[in-house]
Amino acid sequence: MLLSVQNVVKRYPGDDPDRPILNDISLALGAGETLALTGESGSGKSTLLHLVGALDGFDSGEIHLDGTALSGLDDAARAELRRGTVSLVFQQFNLIPSLTVAQNLAFHARLAGREDTDYIALLTERLGLAEHVDRFPEHLSGGQMQRVAIGRALAVRPKLLLADEPTGNLDERTGDLVFELMLELVRQSGTALFLVTHSPRIADQLDRHLHLSRGRIA
Repeated sequence: MLLSVQNVVKRYPGDDPDRPILNDISLALGAGETLALTGESGSGKSTLLHLVGALDGFDSGEIHLDGTALSGLDDAARAELRRGTVSLVFQQFNLIPSLTVAQNLAFHARLAGREDTDYIALLTERLGLAEHVDRFPEHLSGGQMQRVAIGRALAVRPKLLLADEPTGNLDERTGDLVFELMLELVRQSGTALFLVTHSPRIADQLDRHLHLSRGRIA
């Protein structure tokens, strides 16, 4: 099992003691599997994704990622995990404005010591970015920037891709195209995908679909 979330509870300061943002959450995700998480605004979807991505801590329970217990990791070990085992894609593209498309695509892979120029060239072609490699983010459309963000995340060949509303800032047509391309690349590479989305239509295209309501898996 690649990802195991066991009885996780997460509270923020000011939370109702009887209603934490995440309350006794358990789920599992196998290698190469795709999982969608839906839920109303404020239900804790993004919070859960951040916990799995070792971006934040939790109050109780445990999360194991590729056999590693996240609760025992210090900041350096968490950062190392995000450089190789898990990659993240958000609504905000988070590209480095001073780097070209080609440099942004290679950035995380280079940090992780996993830069594979042939694979990055393949991603560039598949993502429709070959004609834009020398451009800076400010000269790209929203759909192009999100494709760069997806390519950058996949360039490290992660075991798990976490995607938080990755098409939320795009119009429906562009969003559908970007999502379909991301899903195709994930399945071809054998990468597992944990996707947060507000769209049941998108969620139904993944292997499994869970719903979060009032801090619990419904």
